[in-house]
Amino acid sequence: MNSTNDTGVVAGPASGRTRHTHRLRGLAGTGLVATLAAMAATTLAAALARAAGVDFAIPDGGETIPLPGFAVVTGFFSVVGIVIAVALLRWSTRPAGRFVWTAVSLTAISLVPPLLSGANTATTIALLGLHLVPATLMIVTLARSLRARTG
Repeated sequence: MNSTNDTGVVAGPASGRTRHTHRLRGLAGTGLVATLAAMAATTLAAALARAAGVDFAIPDGGETIPLPGFAVVTGFFSVVGIVIAVALLRWSTRPAGRFVWTAVSLTAISLVPPLLSGANTATTIALLGLHLVPATLMIVTLARSLRARTG
């Protein structure tokens, strides 16, 4: 007896879209995990700096930056980075390289406000470091994820 059981699914145009959607969702998931890690690392670093005597007082408004503020701002800008990475994965032929270039440029621009804030030296140095901690974590993680999804 010669019988074949042909229950396989034929790949059509939708399978390419499904694979592409999976890549985008995978990148977004990786980015969200990295965002949580960046928020925790930045808040911990800010708490350690505060324990070491950094006051995080900004002279213009006289306000002191609260610890949860570091987490919120880190989370917001990390999500912006994820959106940029997803857009580049979707529309760029070289998403990892373009992402690194864009993210490093935006990180460099983000270093300007602490330098212009008029805060004391310890606060300025701590703020610069607190920009670099999450930026490094997010850039490395998202660039690796982009390379893995395009390679």
